[in-house]
Amino acid sequence: MGAEVQQFQVDLRGVVDLLSRHIYSSPRVYLRELLQNARDAITARRELDGGGGSIRITPLTDARGEFVLRDDGVGLTADEVADLLATVGRSSKRDIFDLPRSDYLGQFGIGLLSCFMVADTIVIRSRSARGGAAVEWTGSADGTFRVTEIDDDLPVGTSVHLVPRFDADELLRPAAVHELATTFGEFLPVRVTVDAGAGEVDITREAPFLDGDPEGAVRYGRDLLGASPLDVIELAEPATGTRGLAYVLPYAPPPGARQATRMYLGRMLLSERVDDVLPDWAFFVRAVIDSTGLAPTASRESLVDDAALERVREQLGAGIRRWVLELGLREPHRLAQFVAVHEVGLKSLVRHDEELARFILRWLTLETTHGTMRIGDLVERYPHVRFARTVDEFRQVAGISPADEVLVNGGYLYDAELVRMLPDLNPGVTVEQVDVVGELDRLDPPPLDDRDLAVALETRAGAVLAASGCAVMVRAIDRADLASLYVADPEVLRAIDRSRTRGITGSLWGGVLDRIDSVSSAARDDDLSARLCLNWSNRVVRALVRVRDDAVFARTLQLLYIQALLAGHHPLTDADRALMTGALTDLVSLSAGLEGDALPFEKY
Repeated sequence: MGAEVQQFQVDLRGVVDLLSRHIYSSPRVYLRELLQNARDAITARRELDGGGGSIRITPLTDARGEFVLRDDGVGLTADEVADLLATVGRSSKRDIFDLPRSDYLGQFGIGLLSCFMVADTIVIRSRSARGGAAVEWTGSADGTFRVTEIDDDLPVGTSVHLVPRFDADELLRPAAVHELATTFGEFLPVRVTVDAGAGEVDITREAPFLDGDPEGAVRYGRDLLGASPLDVIELAEPATGTRGLAYVLPYAPPPGARQATRMYLGRMLLSERVDDVLPDWAFFVRAVIDSTGLAPTASRESLVDDAALERVREQLGAGIRRWVLELGLREPHRLAQFVAVHEVGLKSLVRHDEELARFILRWLTLETTHGTMRIGDLVERYPHVRFARTVDEFRQVAGISPADEVLVNGGYLYDAELVRMLPDLNPGVTVEQVDVVGELDRLDPPPLDDRDLAVALETRAGAVLAASGCAVMVRAIDRADLASLYVADPEVLRAIDRSRTRGITGSLWGGVLDRIDSVSSAARDDDLSARLCLNWSNRVVRALVRVRDDAVFARTLQLLYIQALLAGHHPLTDADRALMTGALTDLVSLSAGLEGDALPFEKY
C-alpha cells in the first residue's frame, strides 16, 4: 500500500523569528511592507478596471486602540485570503532569503508577515474588484488564522488592522508613522495620507531626482549632502527602467569610504545606502536612483546581484565617466575644481583601476621643478620624466636640476606610483628615478683655471663647518642665484633631521627618536655624510675666495650654511639658531667698525 504524500505546513512562529532576526534589519520596515502591498494592489486594480490610487493611514492613539492602513486597490477574494500564508509555506528557505518575490500573493504574504514584528494579531478586511463577498482574515503569531465572510458594505480595497505588541507601541503612533511613511513612501506614484488630529496630512510629492526640475534637484542634493553639490549628473539605463541623479561631493569623503546610493524601487525607498549600484571607483558622488526593473531580495533592503544589476552598474559608471570627459572639454576650470577636492582619493584609485586611470590620470597634478603641473601637460612637454622618491630628495635635487629638464616630487602620497605608471599609459614616455648622490656626481667641477682656488675654498670652509658635522664641496651649478645647497644621502639626512628634532622636543619624543637611531645603526662612510655644496657660479661664493679676514669668512659661510638649511626645510637646533644670531651680530659689528663687539674666529 503506497504512502500518502503530504505537504509540509509553515511554522509561523519560526518564520516570524526568521523575519525579525535574519531577514529584516528592524521592525520599522512593517510600514514599508504594508505600503508596498497597498501600492501593488492599486497597480493591479488599475490594470483591471483603471480604478484606485490612494492609501490612507490611521495611526494608533489612546482614543483609537489600533493602527489601520487602507487602500482602494484590487482587493482579495476569500480564496486568495485563505491562500496567503499557504503561499509562504510553499516557499523554500532559499526563496525567502535570496530570491525576489515573483508573484502577487507571495509578495503580499511575506510583506504581511513583517507585521508580526509589531503586532501579535493582524486583521485584514477586503473586498475584491473582481466581485464576491467581503472577507475578514484574522491571523495570530502562534500560527493560527481564520477567514470569514462579512456583511459590511466595504468599498473595494483592503484594510490592515494592527494592535501593537507591548514593545512596539511607539512604532504605530502618529510621530513614528508620519516619519516612516515619509521615509519610505514620499515619492510613491499614488496618494498617501496620514490621519492627524486636524485632518489628513498628504505625504507624497514629486521626486526631485526624477521630475526634471534642475533647481529642485539641486535643493534635494543640498539636503542629501548637507552642502551644495559641485555638480549634478543625470544617469539612466533604459532597459531596466533605471534613472536618477549623481551628486558630486563638494568635500573629500573619509579615506576608504565607499560610494553609497539612496535606492528606490518603483519610487519606494529600498535603502539609504546601497553600495553595489555604482562602480567602486565612483566614491566622489552620492547618487539617488529609482528602478522599475531591478529585483530586490526578500528583505527589500538590498538588490539581487544578477545580470541586470551588472548592466546597470556598467551603464551608470559610463555616464559618470562621460561627465568627467565632457567637463574637461567644456569647462576645464570646473574639472580642475573637482580634481582639487578629490585628488588624493582619485590618485589612490587609479593605481588599481586602469579603466579609471585612462580617463582621469591626465587631469591629476604633480609638484615639479616647473611648478604644479597636470599629468597630461607634463607628458606632452617632457617625454622623459625624472622623479625623486621622497620630499627631502626632491628639495635637494631640485636646486641642481637642469632648467631644460623636469623633476617630479614623488614624495607625496601615491605620486611616485603614478609616475611609474606613465610609460604604460603614454607610449613614448620614459621615467627615471634620481638620487642625491647620483645628481651630485653629475655636477661639473669649477673650470680648470679655477680649480686650485676651489680646492682651497673647500679646505678653508670645511674647517669652519667641521664642528657642525658638515663637509664642504664646490661645484659649478647652472643657477647663478643659488649660493649653496645642503645635501645628504636620504638615510643620513633622516638621521641628521632626527638628531636636530631631538634637540627641540621633549624627553618622550627624544626617546622614540633614540630608539629609531639605535635600530638603524648601520655604519656609514664619509662619502655619504651631509655636505654643503657651494655654487662656483654664484657671486657670493666667488667673493669668499678673496676674503682675507677669517672672522668675516667664517660668519659669511655660517650664514650660507643656515640659509641652505632653511631652504631645505630642515629644523634648526638651538645651536643652529645661536650660530645664526652670532654670525649676524658679528657681521654687523665688523661692518660698523665695532671690532671690540665681534668675537674672535677661534670662538667658532
